[in-house]
Amino acid sequence: MKMQGLRWWVVGLVAIATIINYIDRQTINVLWPEHIAPDLFPDMDADGHKYILGIISTVFIFAYAAGQAIFGKIFDWIGTRLGFVLSIGVWSLATAAHAFAQGVLSFSFFRAVLGVAEAGNWPGATKANAEWFPTKERALAQGIFNSGAAIGGIISIPLIGFMAVLLDWKLIFILVGLVGLVWLVPWWFIVKGPPKSHDWLSDDEREYILTGQKVESTDGAGDEGYNPTTGELLARKESWGVIIATAVIDPIWWLFIIWIPTYFFEVHNFAIKDVAASAWLPFVGAMLGAWAGGLLAGNRINAGWSVNRTRKFVITLGCLIMLPALLALSAASSPWVALWLMFAILFGFQVAIGNVQTLPSDLYGKDTVGTLSGIAGMAAKLSAAGLTFVVPIMTAGANYYSVFVLGAVLALTAIASVWVLCGEIKPLKPKSA
Repeated sequence: MKMQGLRWWVVGLVAIATIINYIDRQTINVLWPEHIAPDLFPDMDADGHKYILGIISTVFIFAYAAGQAIFGKIFDWIGTRLGFVLSIGVWSLATAAHAFAQGVLSFSFFRAVLGVAEAGNWPGATKANAEWFPTKERALAQGIFNSGAAIGGIISIPLIGFMAVLLDWKLIFILVGLVGLVWLVPWWFIVKGPPKSHDWLSDDEREYILTGQKVESTDGAGDEGYNPTTGELLARKESWGVIIATAVIDPIWWLFIIWIPTYFFEVHNFAIKDVAASAWLPFVGAMLGAWAGGLLAGNRINAGWSVNRTRKFVITLGCLIMLPALLALSAASSPWVALWLMFAILFGFQVAIGNVQTLPSDLYGKDTVGTLSGIAGMAAKLSAAGLTFVVPIMTAGANYYSVFVLGAVLALTAIASVWVLCGEIKPLKPKSA
């Protein structure tokens, strides 16, 4: 049995896993202000509820950071197929377990398990991209499964919001958790192995994938590219360019996925029906940005641009789209103005991040991609955890000005790290070569 375009089936399944990932993690953010917090902490005010959500979310992100490093290695050890089974299986069970949380400690525990397991999605997606796509299609593939995060945001906010009108918040967690277990069935049967050995892959597609991944080298790196030890990896400034760029841009995303419902409850007096009806709009911008970033990069490479020129151009463009929108959002007085500015911010973020996330496969061989992606992801989650923890402090009294200005500073830092530290973006060689 042969399947035409099997690589697109693989990236499609990874995109669906990413959608599920974001529905699972967004459930608490949508339900928290009007359902969970008043139910479990009835004697606290809005700032107290926000502070507790900040603590729980910080625990989640710290766990997510650890999971990025852990699962980066796991995917390199056991492969993409089993790595995803382990990751999504555990996170689905952890999501359902939220129904049994009774307070800060139990919520934090279930969020920690969820964070570790959900983190596997990103090094796994990057590794699947490196395995299943030629270099010229990687930004597009990255954009497709990055758009899964945006689609998850688009779906989760109205879905969870309207479910909350009909169902108890505990039942919602159980139902959402079951969806990930269903996903495991097609993944297990379709992704039976890597392209080199998959018997459903046509000979033409196999040759197209593998030929497009080859690295021209005469200095010992070989067709598999340069795969240094972790110590050698961290000794290269290019690796730190990837790590720092990821660490400063990623918190911008987390700022919005965690705090959009709370922001609109506090600043614009939304009820959960209002959030369900409109707060999905910024994630449409994210979805379009993910596609645009991948298509633009592919278009420029096909037009003859180098990978170096393409990545720097697209990453810089995405960050420059975010800058004015973040500054303007700090002074937005209308909910619709705020929604459209968030649309622009998440559009620019996704234009940039898809190309930032392809940098490990642009620089190193396939056996190193998961490791660098995991380390960069861990650094990003540590910085996101720091920002998440201080948001309730910085926004006391529903004043979000300083947080959005800080986001603009982070976008500028991402540009600088790519241009200064990454140097010329191309397959690296051993220093001794």
